Amino acid sequence: MKSLILILALFFAGLCKAQTISADDKLHFGAGALISTTTYTIVYTTTKNKKKAFWYSLGASALAGLTKEVYDSGKENNKFDSGELAASTLGGLTASTTISLFVGNKKNKKTKNVALVN
Repeated sequence: MKSLILILALFFAGLCKAQTISADDKLHFGAGALISTTTYTIVYTTTKNKKKAFWYSLGASALAGLTKEVYDSGKENNKFDSGELAASTLGGLTASTTISLFVGNKKNKKTKNVALVN
């Protein structure tokens, strides 16, 4: 029984396609990360609110990906590609999460006022 399962698994493994990431998906990921980083920076410097900056930056990258795919689907011989939308959104999620981990974690250190007298 084990050998039959092994033979079937090897047979079906030969029929599978390799899952590769296309160059266009990499560009969508990078564009989503860039849009998210820019939006996070602008929102955080304006509001000093990490949650708002995270959600706005993630939403901006998802909206940009959606807008691009809707625009592309209107062209001849093109269709809506949800994989590219997911790549843009995941790029935004990666950038937003990374930035939110490192921004605003400064501890308030109390400094002592020392008078320098000559």
